[in-house]
Amino acid sequence: MTDGPRTGRPAIHVRALREPDLPAATRIMRQAFGAFLGAADPARFMADRNYVQSRWRADPSAALAAVIDGEVVGSNLATRWGSVGYFGPLTVAPDRWDRGVASRLLEPTLGLFTAWNVTHAGLFTFPHSPKHVGLYQKFGFWPRYLTAVMSRPVSEAPARAAGRRYSGVAPADRPAVLDACRDLTALLHDGLDLEREVQAAAAQSLGDTVLQGDPGRPDGFAICHCGAGSEAGAGRCYVKFGAVRPGPGSAARFERLLADCLSLAASRGLAHLDAGVSLARVEAYRALRAAGFRTVIQGVCMHRPHEPGYHRAGLFVIDDWR
Repeated sequence: MTDGPRTGRPAIHVRALREPDLPAATRIMRQAFGAFLGAADPARFMADRNYVQSRWRADPSAALAAVIDGEVVGSNLATRWGSVGYFGPLTVAPDRWDRGVASRLLEPTLGLFTAWNVTHAGLFTFPHSPKHVGLYQKFGFWPRYLTAVMSRPVSEAPARAAGRRYSGVAPADRPAVLDACRDLTALLHDGLDLEREVQAAAAQSLGDTVLQGDPGRPDGFAICHCGAGSEAGAGRCYVKFGAVRPGPGSAARFERLLADCLSLAASRGLAHLDAGVSLARVEAYRALRAAGFRTVIQGVCMHRPHEPGYHRAGLFVIDDWR
């Protein structure tokens, strides 16, 4: 529980992140990323985006706080996508860096993955930081391909009729739609399930989910966050996860899914569409470039075990584990 008796440092206590902790955890997240990336005003960095609160509301049991002398000094948020789990943002107050706080947060995070029967776990981090990569390697994670976080203007997209959206599905029909999306993602990776994200976007009014083709057997779907207060930020639409049915015709299906996401962004009056993709999914990356997307930042996804999971060639999937 503590490293105080051994090192003389104050004891670090890890517990569940509680609702009253959310302002402090959000402030620390902004300060930590802002300080590391050299923002002019770290306290205002990503102030238009909502990571901590929305992920906590999606599953409070998956959020952890690190506390020293009663003060929240860091947090970590784990996400379960069925058999796949990832964590982040894991952030520590800059004045508490290099004191073992991040390691203390990681120990119970891995316990959550075990309890969830996660078979493939990961995270997104800075590829240029030996400190970050080294920390996660100690816990069995291994860096694989780079992940490109890409963007394109919405205004340059051709006009397109709006596709089917989860918000337009009758409540009585939504369980069947979620089952159908689960059947699709199981073709990408055994047990992969995005129900949490679809429901969080709907319940918290973070955006919407685009459904391609027959909702009873969709050809593809994309969970999109829209605007300030979501994970997208002001003026932006962010595809948190998108995928099409693998096999013959998947490239054409992916092209249509991107067009549907652009249509959603345009209907919300948003200026940019953002999407992340592992460079291991080379066909998806090339399709995004061909559709006018350009890389804004690059990260690296680290995997445990050291296997590709669904980050592999031949699959048209959008996500970035941020």
